[in-house]
Amino acid sequence: MSEEFEGLVAIVTGGASGIGRAVAEELAARGARVAVLDLKDTEFVCDVTDDASVRAAVAAVAERYGRIDVLVNNAGIGAQGTVADNDDAEWLRVFDLNVVGIARVTRAALPHLRMSPHAAIVNTCSIAATAGLPQRALYSASKGAVLALTRAMAADHLREGIRVNCVNPGTVDTPWVGRLLDAAPDPQAERAALSARQPHGRLVTAQEVAHAVAYLASPRAASTAGVELAVDGGMSGLRLRPVTS
Repeated sequence: MSEEFEGLVAIVTGGASGIGRAVAEELAARGARVAVLDLKDTEFVCDVTDDASVRAAVAAVAERYGRIDVLVNNAGIGAQGTVADNDDAEWLRVFDLNVVGIARVTRAALPHLRMSPHAAIVNTCSIAATAGLPQRALYSASKGAVLALTRAMAADHLREGIRVNCVNPGTVDTPWVGRLLDAAPDPQAERAALSARQPHGRLVTAQEVAHAVAYLASPRAASTAGVELAVDGGMSGLRLRPVTS
């Protein structure tokens, strides 16, 4: 593959599994030195809900590699239910990780990103930020906040030479989705339903999301800022007619 990220250092939060792992592997394949931040199974252990943990991890990356050029804010958790189905503690927990976590890691990384000639931040958002999905009130609210935060960050930091964008995946075939399917009364029927609601008729792969993240983070996308890139099989914008036999 091309070495478009040669010489650059990237941080990927939540990079030990799922989309984050695919992103870390994609950036490494394109020449980046990648630091994975996660709760376990990584050299740089980090809890994005704890400011001291975040600052220590980011400082360790900067000390190890001497620079930070790309930040992929991918760490996040899901939530199910209507607006009535989660208590205050769960609302605060999800927002603390999905939204404030992005602020914590970005805040710690900004001094290093400001020194990079190719600084980029990519936040993992979701189709849930732009489409009303059933039984996803809390998750959707948190991802709607991520979308708004992405645009605000892009406005704040573009003239500092830092591009900020986000990727909006549809339903991705990840371990978290797998656990949801396993818990369903009829996992096969649930997978078929999730696949069918995406116009291309299947779940998105983590690798497809990783390709989109790599594009947004790449120095070759120097004029791309403040955008949300959908990777959802057309779910956000297409309205296909039902398949008839």
